[in-house]
Amino acid sequence: MNDLPPRMRAMVLMRHGDLDAYEWHEDWPTPQPGPMDVIIKVAACGLNNTDVNTRSGWYSKAVSEATTGGSYDTVGADDPTWGGAPITFPRIQGVDVVGHVVAVGAEADASLIGRRVLVDGWQRDWSDPDNKDKTGYFGSECDGGYAEYTRADMRDVAPISSDLSDAELATFQCSYSTAEGMLARANVGPDDTVLVPGASGGVGGALIQLAKRRGARVIAMASEAKHADVARMGPDRILPRAPDDLHATLKDERITVVADVVGGDQWPALIDTLERGGRYTISGAIAGPMVTLDLRTLYLRDLTFTGSTVIPQQVFHDLVGYIERGEVKPMLAATYKLEQLREAQVAFIAKKHTGNIVVTP
Repeated sequence: MNDLPPRMRAMVLMRHGDLDAYEWHEDWPTPQPGPMDVIIKVAACGLNNTDVNTRSGWYSKAVSEATTGGSYDTVGADDPTWGGAPITFPRIQGVDVVGHVVAVGAEADASLIGRRVLVDGWQRDWSDPDNKDKTGYFGSECDGGYAEYTRADMRDVAPISSDLSDAELATFQCSYSTAEGMLARANVGPDDTVLVPGASGGVGGALIQLAKRRGARVIAMASEAKHADVARMGPDRILPRAPDDLHATLKDERITVVADVVGGDQWPALIDTLERGGRYTISGAIAGPMVTLDLRTLYLRDLTFTGSTVIPQQVFHDLVGYIERGEVKPMLAATYKLEQLREAQVAFIAKKHTGNIVVTP
């Protein structure tokens, strides 16, 4: 079934660079479904660090600076995306898609038409779905949701039943699946105390809620101006973003897990908080990717470090269940019109908000 307009509005990334790398188009070709695809009329799409970092080329190993949202003088041609592969331009970004299915391919499930759905950020090769080397990210290795319509394999979408608004639902997928993947890698459970730097961000807020859902004690770190907002996520304790002596501040705590998307200069202090046998899990480095590690700390204290990017298949579907049962709640900071994506990214990069920013076509 296919009754789509031939053209649509879209914000299109034309190259690596600053915000002027985006071009607004009123007549971009509307995607057409392949045999197993669905076409989604986008209702809302959340902003994420991966959009900014891919646009700027920050994922390239040629870049060693903290994420700023600005362009870089040198970007490697072979590794400037989250998946580590070259990006092809033009590209429509946007991973956190919420919308309604309006058309399906010849072999796709026609009963999905009219259903409100979320899209899994990880697009898999369904002939080998557990192979991490064959996964791509929605809005990076394929076009995403910063447009009126987007296309996805029907196996990468999930219908959702919820009283939450489209904009609220668009705050979940990337941040919360990233957080759940990190906690799964670190095997977080009721006996753990989890330290969460950057707790006011989308992933940070998700880490708080999902670690609490697992029964863990959670200590959040955020700028003091955001403590009231962070408290709504339910942490057991909130610390300043960068205490003068983190180790002394936590002397009465037993930190078993650090769940980090920040990195940067504070990284050695974070590692120093971990008890013997502790675990460090990471899925970001917004304060800077280059850190210093005393290897004696790693081996003498029997620490375990885990990186987390490509998540297991069940995480996305588990998350849909958490949302439908009200076990997690959204943190919607602001909404912008799609044509205001540049302004939305300026606000996102400034990090004065708590939670997630969303654009709506």
